[in-house]
This record gives sequence, structure tokens and C-alpha cells, in this order.
Amino acid sequence: MCMVIFAPIFAICAFATCGGYYGHLQVKVDCADRRQSNHSINIDFGYPFRLQQVHFNAPLCEARREEILFLEGDFSSASQFFVSVGVFAFLYSLLATIVYVFYQNKYLKNNRGPLVDFVVTIIFSFMWLVSSCYWAKSLSDIKSATNPTQVLLLISACRAQENKCTAIQAPLWSRLNTSAVFGFVNVILWAGNIWFVFKETGWYKTGQRYPTRSASGKRNEMRQRLYSESSFDQPEESFGPQPSRQDSFNQSTGVHRQASLNQSQVNFSLPQTYLGKPIVLDRENKVASQGPMIFVNEM
Repeated sequence: MCMVIFAPIFAICAFATCGGYYGHLQVKVDCADRRQSNHSINIDFGYPFRLQQVHFNAPLCEARREEILFLEGDFSSASQFFVSVGVFAFLYSLLATIVYVFYQNKYLKNNRGPLVDFVVTIIFSFMWLVSSCYWAKSLSDIKSATNPTQVLLLISACRAQENKCTAIQAPLWSRLNTSAVFGFVNVILWAGNIWFVFKETGWYKTGQRYPTRSASGKRNEMRQRLYSESSFDQPEESFGPQPSRQDSFNQSTGVHRQASLNQSQVNFSLPQTYLGKPIVLDRENKVASQGPMIFVNEM
């Protein structure tokens, strides 16, 4: 999200402050001959800083004529490279913003979008680093080449001690300094965005390492495993419904009652015993056999 918001802004600030720069310096030459004194020289330069093409006219105090001089140095490669990186980074940021907002599904399809974005982000981070360093070094050389004191050394009249040369106005470097600062800010921004794009590629999830477990954790896991194995080794009857305390009590009571009832039945069903042989009476009411006699009184 930070990439979408800040990348285009900082890219514009970087190449706009460099590409639209316009510098001006002014020196003054006073010849020993009063008739040729008070000669002000204005020198203008700007992007792309081809200073060898910037020329100005300087007076020759010995004669009433002027010489044409040129500044020294060509720093167009560094400035143009820096501006080009800023422009392409701005365009890519706009394209990435459109894709993130309107084509999110296609961006994540088959993981191609995050991979391309990851590679391009690394390339732009490297390009910003190289161009910013190159531009910062070239900016230092531009400041030296356009220093009014250095420019006075190019004028032939200023080499004579009887003539007086003065630097009146020096260029303002705040804008170019800002461009160099924005260049390194873009380096930080794009390099930091590598991490967020890397998380979208899927390599981050596959490369994660699980945290190591301590010895106590391993012992607890072993105990839990042994407990689970022992629970599975129990017979199938243990998984059935277990009788409650009330059921156990009822069962035990029923067993005791049944046993008591059986005992009572056993007591009442004892075999009959006889005291002797049965008495058999014949028709004449005579005793046919001897045995115990039982008399019954009739009412």
C-alpha cells in the first residue's frame, strides 16, 4: 500500500527537480584601464548539464575586444540516467496501482503477477541506487565546474594581477540537492517494498520454519501418544454403555432377593419321610401288616 501511494510521488519529485533545473551565475571583470572597467558576465546553464556547450564572452583588457569561453565538463549521462529511472519508475508505479486495484484476481493467478512484480522491484531498487549515487557524484562535479571562482580562472584578463575579477552571484543548488535526496529516498522505498512483494510470491510461506519444541513438550507429546494407543487397545465392551450406580445396586438387590426366594422354595420342597411301612387294611378291618398305628377320632 505504501508503494502504491508514495512511489509515484517521490518518483515525480526526483526527476522533476533534476530535469527542470535552471542555473545562473555572474562574475565581474575590472580592467586596469578605466575605459574597459565594469564588465559583468552572466552565465546560464541547466539540464542536461552539457557544460562544454555553455559559452560566454569575456573582455580582454589589453585590447578592446572579447574572447569566447566555454565551461568545462559534460554531465548529461548522469542526469539523464537519473531522470530516465525516475520516469520509468513513475510509469511502473501507475501501472502497478491500476493492477492492484482493478485486476487483483489476474495479478494473483498462477502466482505470475507477484513474481514479475518481485523481479521488477529488485531491478528498480538497484537502478535507483546506481543512478542516485552516480547523480550525487556528478552534482558535486557540477558545483565545482560552475563555481564562480573556478570560472574566473578561465578568463585570461583575470590572470593578470593588475585586473580585478569578482564573483557576484553563485548558482542556487537547493533544487538539485533535493533531487539527490529524493533519489536516495526512492532507494529506501523500493528496497523496503521488496519484502512486501516477496510475501505475495508464496515463497515466504513455503520457506517458513516451524518452531522447535522443547524436551518437556516432546515428553508431553509422547505421553499423549501412549495414552491414545492404550485407549485404542481396550476391548470393545469398554466402549459400550456402562451401568450406573443405581443399576448396580438394583442388580445386587435383585440377586439377593432371588437367592432368598430360592432358599425358601428349597425349604418348602424337602422330600417327605415315612416312619414305617404303610398300614394296609383288608375288608374285615384286620391288620394285614404290622406298623405304626394311627388312630383318628371322628367328631
